[in-house]
Amino acid sequence: MTHPLLIDTETLQQSLGRPGLVVLDARGKAAYEFGGHIPGAVHSTWHEYSDPNAVPKGLLNPDLAQIERQLRALGIDNESDVVIYSNPFDNWGDEGRMFWMLEYLGHKNLRILDGGWVKWTAEKRPFEHGRVSPTPGNFAAQPVKSLAISKDELKLIVRGPHPQSAILDARSLEEYLGKEVSGIPRPGHVPSAIHVSWNGFLNKDATVKDLAAIKASLEEKGIQDGQEVVCYCTGGVRSAWLYFILKLAGYGNIRNYPGSWWEWSRDFSCPVEKDFQGLQKILGFDQAARPS
Repeated sequence: MTHPLLIDTETLQQSLGRPGLVVLDARGKAAYEFGGHIPGAVHSTWHEYSDPNAVPKGLLNPDLAQIERQLRALGIDNESDVVIYSNPFDNWGDEGRMFWMLEYLGHKNLRILDGGWVKWTAEKRPFEHGRVSPTPGNFAAQPVKSLAISKDELKLIVRGPHPQSAILDARSLEEYLGKEVSGIPRPGHVPSAIHVSWNGFLNKDATVKDLAAIKASLEEKGIQDGQEVVCYCTGGVRSAWLYFILKLAGYGNIRNYPGSWWEWSRDFSCPVEKDFQGLQKILGFDQAARPS
């Protein structure tokens, strides 16, 4: 697929070593160091940029100077051409989270490797082991605050009718309906939220599906051009991948909620809806079979 926010494996291989290119591996540390990585790729994960003092780990570190130091250590400048990849079948949309974070911080030259590590290795492309130590960059953050939404802003939206705003829940259907999850104080979803699972947008080779089909499926759920679209999940990771898919599909006013359900469920002033009947149905719970 050709899209300015995606790069295919062949184009990336031909570009390796080009000045200004930073390839960012967003997989786990062990997979990067010992399982192999794209030649020259640096490593970083979204966890490294979380607020160290917050319980909801999806919240970004408010110390932008610290984030700048971390990104500069990866060799990133404001003008760098950054290509992000992960294993799309073995994560929670981590490459989307890194894309959203860098875009939020003001970086403008970002792409995701279509097919990621899955397609790269399936095509037997070159790889190497060990850490890469790049020349430090000079990235300076210029946050685009409209790309994120806070808990209080979302509370204002859900207080009344909001036809100009669509709220999307990127978690599993079970989580959306109200399945109990360890470490989450309250199950359920944000009132009026539309369920759009984050993991339904890839082909078998881990490339992104046809964008016209994706757009049609989103429109069937009532998500229209011109709406403000708010994405959330548990910690702003799966929702960031959905944010990226929405950008590919042509939606222009998208916001990610980094605190997401980790934060929302802990504030008992935040309203929550559940659908236990729907949950029982998909879990195969037979009401009639219960003992009297």
